[in-house]
Amino acid sequence: MTRSLQMRRPIRATRVGLRGRICVTIQLENGRQVAAKLHQLSVTGGLLEISNYLEERSKVGLTLPIGASVVQPKAEMLFPMWEANGCLQPFRFTQLWAEERRMLETEITELLKQTVARSAPGQGTGLRPPPFYLESF
Repeated sequence: MTRSLQMRRPIRATRVGLRGRICVTIQLENGRQVAAKLHQLSVTGGLLEISNYLEERSKVGLTLPIGASVVQPKAEMLFPMWEANGCLQPFRFTQLWAEERRMLETEITELLKQTVARSAPGQGTGLRPPPFYLESF
């Protein structure tokens, strides 16, 4: 009996590009706080712009202003990428309460709707947003 296995690509969480519009506070394990700007966000993690990179696998707390409230999940920092003004450093959430996840999902959906609405014909340029805004595969 032969078994056919379908190789499936893992489904990526929907991400929204923020281009540094949201300021985030990072709480390090030693109590120090570092400011950063949020460039991308999903329910699994995101991408931060920071002046000095944090050690890969550092455990941190984040303070993210989401809509009218604030979410404070725990995260793990991933390998940084250097850019002209500092570095872009990805992170993944390690502790996110169900209510916080729901708030993030709602906010991401709203931001994506705004992005699509701005690119709708008759409103703005009529151009679609770059693919990295709507990646969900």
